[in-house]
Amino acid sequence: MTMSSPLVYLVEDSEMLSMLYQDYLRAEPYQIKAFRLGQDGLDALKEQPPQVLLLDLELPDMDGMALLRYVSEQGLPTSVVVITAHGSVDIAVEAMRHSAFDFLTKPFDGKRLCTTVRNAAKHQQLASLVDTYRANYDHSGFGGFIGSSLSMQAVYRILESAAPSKATVFITGESGTGKEVCAETLHKISPRKDQPLVVLNCAAIPRDLIESEIFGHVKGAFTGAQSDREGAASRANGGTLFLDEICEMELDLQSKLLRFIQTGTFQRVGGSKLESVDVRFVCATNRDPIAEVQAGRFREDLYYRLHVIPVALPPLRERGEDVLAIARNFLRQFATEENKHFSDFSPESAQMMLNYEWPGNVRQLQNVIRNVVVLHDGDRVLPIMFPPPLNSVPVAVIPQKAAVVAPLVVVNSMETIRPMWLVEKETIENAIAACDGNIPQAATLLELSPSTIYRKRLAWQST
Repeated sequence: MTMSSPLVYLVEDSEMLSMLYQDYLRAEPYQIKAFRLGQDGLDALKEQPPQVLLLDLELPDMDGMALLRYVSEQGLPTSVVVITAHGSVDIAVEAMRHSAFDFLTKPFDGKRLCTTVRNAAKHQQLASLVDTYRANYDHSGFGGFIGSSLSMQAVYRILESAAPSKATVFITGESGTGKEVCAETLHKISPRKDQPLVVLNCAAIPRDLIESEIFGHVKGAFTGAQSDREGAASRANGGTLFLDEICEMELDLQSKLLRFIQTGTFQRVGGSKLESVDVRFVCATNRDPIAEVQAGRFREDLYYRLHVIPVALPPLRERGEDVLAIARNFLRQFATEENKHFSDFSPESAQMMLNYEWPGNVRQLQNVIRNVVVLHDGDRVLPIMFPPPLNSVPVAVIPQKAAVVAPLVVVNSMETIRPMWLVEKETIENAIAACDGNIPQAATLLELSPSTIYRKRLAWQST
């Protein structure tokens, strides 16, 4: 079976109707297997699930709903189209509750059947693509990171690809986005994981000491140098040297760093011996490195030497429901440390965190949750417990300029029936447009999770 030739099971006790339905589908590129008994269909499902199951609910040996429940409970990669002569709202609701893809009430013509099966097969194909994506790429966390947003999935893939290499990684991102976590994660998944990771914050070291911190010094090199001292370069031999806030480094030292990166050799301050080390360089900055180069504060040749594999960490406000995943992790951690009873956030609190912009990113979120846990206690975090300015964030912001209305589908002929995925797509895209592109806000109005919208939009891009 190929993706262009989906396997379709037809479970229908009436031989005449079974032959009629197969005749309707004869021109379609399907492999059709027909069964008259529910047990035969169930056995076939266990052996090889089809992409589409056409299921009559009135079977002589069992209730057809049992097969639908089996597909749902087992999570089979099968789109089920329920067929019955006893259409009712109750039956439809029950079928949809068990994840039926569509519902056909006898009698129906060939065009209606072909359209429904075609949509069901396409839906299952897209679902399989999404499942494959999740299995290969969709991490709920990675290394020291927490979150499954699309923007973070891109970061995870870059780190996975870059880890085996010695190529220099240049991390950019706002303060508090996790640049040091990124460097630590890269080191831990690299072949150098058993060797040292040496972290040097170029902004935290006095100007007259930073060269010594990087390269070390010999006794008597300067006042206070009472003995030989290894620098970060020597300590990182065989491992990774992480230079944080690299754009804070003085220009004269940048030239020495450039020579070190090019040759792998250096001299300690006050020394004459040339030392050689094997170091993987990772650097980071919260500034725009191109702007620093244009302003003359950062050497252009050093920038291009370091900027081999760029990793841009997204701000927290662009990571959707990652905010809640990270917040819940902090809540569990701090509640344990402080011996408090918090287990989750109230729906209003969760929505406030989604609506907030988080200018301080993950670091600010961490401080907010610690503040809440230290000063309060309870089963759930309530909006009143948040410190300023978070406590002034509205729980929900309803756009006044436009209401989110689903497209009206008027069904008065077979030609006006449109695929459900297309109706769903238009509804979601209209909601996003009405919210000026704010997906979390659109998700709130649609009573969906933002991650659901992100996954659906990803699937639509492949259609």
